[in-house]
Amino acid sequence: MSHPDREHLRRSYRPRLWSLCLFLFIGWGILTNISYASTPNAATAPSPSASVPLSPTEAQKLLDTLNNPQERDRFTQTLSLIARSATNAPQPQPGPSTPNQAILPDFHSGVSLLRLQAEQGLNDFLNLFEDFRYISSEVQSQLTSPQKRHSILITLAKVVGVLLISLILERVISLGLNPTVQRLLRRAQSIDKRPLPSSTPESPSAVTGKAENTEALRAADQRRQAETVRFLTRIPYNIGFLFLKLVAVGTFYIVALIAYWLLPWGDLDATVLSIVGYAYVITRCLYLFVEAILAPHTSAMRLFPASDSTALLLVRWWKYLISLPAIIFVISNLGDAHFILLPRGAEALVRALVLIEHILIAIFIWRVRTLVSNFLTPPQDSKNLHLSNFLATVIHLWWIPALFLDISLWIVWAMHRPGGYRWILLTTTYTIGAIAGFRVVAILAYGLQNSLFRIRPSMLERFPNLQERADRYYPLARRILTGILITLTGITLLEIWGLPSYEFFLENPLGNRIFVTGILLLAAISVGVLIWEGVNIFLAQQLSYFDKNGFTSRATRLRTVLPIIRTVMLTLIIIIVTVTTLSQMGINVAPLLTGAGILGAAIAFGSQSLVKDFITGFFMLVEDAIQVGDWVSAGGASGTVENLSIRTVRIRDTYGDLHIIPFSAVTSITNTARGYNKIIIKHQLDLSEDFSRVTAIMSEVVAEMREDEVFGPMIQSDFLDLGVDESSASGAILVGSIQTAPMMKWKVKREFNRRVANRFARAKVNFYTGTSYITTPPDTPFHVANDVEKPSTPPQP
Repeated sequence: MSHPDREHLRRSYRPRLWSLCLFLFIGWGILTNISYASTPNAATAPSPSASVPLSPTEAQKLLDTLNNPQERDRFTQTLSLIARSATNAPQPQPGPSTPNQAILPDFHSGVSLLRLQAEQGLNDFLNLFEDFRYISSEVQSQLTSPQKRHSILITLAKVVGVLLISLILERVISLGLNPTVQRLLRRAQSIDKRPLPSSTPESPSAVTGKAENTEALRAADQRRQAETVRFLTRIPYNIGFLFLKLVAVGTFYIVALIAYWLLPWGDLDATVLSIVGYAYVITRCLYLFVEAILAPHTSAMRLFPASDSTALLLVRWWKYLISLPAIIFVISNLGDAHFILLPRGAEALVRALVLIEHILIAIFIWRVRTLVSNFLTPPQDSKNLHLSNFLATVIHLWWIPALFLDISLWIVWAMHRPGGYRWILLTTTYTIGAIAGFRVVAILAYGLQNSLFRIRPSMLERFPNLQERADRYYPLARRILTGILITLTGITLLEIWGLPSYEFFLENPLGNRIFVTGILLLAAISVGVLIWEGVNIFLAQQLSYFDKNGFTSRATRLRTVLPIIRTVMLTLIIIIVTVTTLSQMGINVAPLLTGAGILGAAIAFGSQSLVKDFITGFFMLVEDAIQVGDWVSAGGASGTVENLSIRTVRIRDTYGDLHIIPFSAVTSITNTARGYNKIIIKHQLDLSEDFSRVTAIMSEVVAEMREDEVFGPMIQSDFLDLGVDESSASGAILVGSIQTAPMMKWKVKREFNRRVANRFARAKVNFYTGTSYITTPPDTPFHVANDVEKPSTPPQP
């Protein structure tokens, strides 16, 4: 077998295995159907509560009571009191039932019904072999009598002797004819090696269009004609091979016939010899006829299109399949002749052998299922692709009705059921119709699914990603639809084959519970998926709306909380679908919810810090206190926010270090990315300096920066003079401010300081310079001290 064939078998192994498992219910269904047809109606059976007939003494006492007026009145009054008390008796109120109390009886009753049906079918099957106990007694009765035993032994000796001599002579003739058979095979091989005419046109490049099709058809006709000639050429050699083989079998028959005529035979001896001889000759002729057609050892005489391995397989199985009917024929006729077995024991043994024969046929069908499917499958037609696929599907499942027909034929034959063969014919017809009908339904269902998942252009204009999101669920929806169709097909086939599958799923408490639960589970999952996708589409539309209309802060805020919203929504959908499904299945979900609540409370008390992280993070996100990309100071760290979750915030500082801070550690947040920033400018000037001149210089620098293309959008106000903040012997401190865009104050401040420094140098602005007077004693080292300290804070970005 080639590699593609092995791959094909591996791909098709699983569905066929499931089909075989489904087929195992066939025998049980047939037995159940037959047992129901042969069992009286339960309504006609006597119930345990039926009234027991009165004895003669009790009847006489009742008659005396009715004939006596006083006793009759007393009896009537007593009956009235009993009737009144029965009428006034309070009816017992049914107690409240829980879902568990409802499902357990349903489950037990359903399982009990299935068990009873299985036991009934098994008993009906075993009753077919009840007569086996007669075999040993019949054989013992035949061999106990000395006269019968002597007659049986004499008959066996005569028949076995004649058969052995006939077989030996048949073998001798066969070996003598073997050289002739080999010459015939070599002659057939030499004739068969002649090449077929070419099936290709002579000049394919010179023809196009209709001419090319004509040449192809002509070449195909020539090829078929050559194959027909080759087939006709093989027939004479095939007939010769069969004739030479039958000569040996004819020798066996002639020897046995001469012995039958010449030797003295009793009636029983002649009957046994005729039965065994005819069985062997007929079986041998049937085997040689099929062997000649298939020719497993050479393809030069093969009349059936098959490979060497296939022909050898078929011939081997044909030998097994015809051997057992010969044995059945012999035992059945010997039982009728009262030889060793009597008719009742022989019938029981024949029934078992016929069962073995049908089992062999079932194994043979399973063994050649792929070969037959490949042989019967027509080539695909591109114009009628759906029809070709439908025919291929039906043909690949041919072995299921074949196995059903094989087993049902034996059961009907063994049980002698009236109308059984008519039931088989109708069942087979209904099976083929059901498979074809469900195939048509599958084609329509797949087409409807394709239409539902194909989004209209008007919808795509509003929701551009809707088709992509729908395509994600298409494979899963197709698998679910395929599973539903296969399940419905299997249930229908079981109903056709005699198993009450519809009654089980519609009337049986367990089956009805499974059916309703499956529908509700499918509906709950579908609703959950629709809600999930609807919310996601709505959030995506909101993000797109915010981005298009310039609501950058809202878009950023929504992107921040979007993972949290999806997680919470998915959790709620899973919980609701699970709880709803469990409650519809009859399981009491109150303990589960109570346990979940207690577990949640225990987690809340046991991990208060974790709960605090979640609560604080939730309110931080809802209040829009922080967003990804903001420069914040929180938890002792300053930097850019890289990520936000419901529990932590990740901050990257100026030096590149990443700080992961839980929200429980955040007591306050300093956010630089909201509204605007201000730069506070302080200069310590000498007391002799003109403060208005310095202020004018700084105002000019800010005005120049506002006209710059780079820094202009960053600055939102002119230089604001805040006056002299302090004046002392150390000089005067001049204070001013500049308002900037969010997170732009450090860039503006650095550029402002660079530009104003050059202006101050050109204008010779006098800054305060600290001086110190130090005196030291003689012979003491001199130390220099500065009164201005270096800044210790790190530079800002």
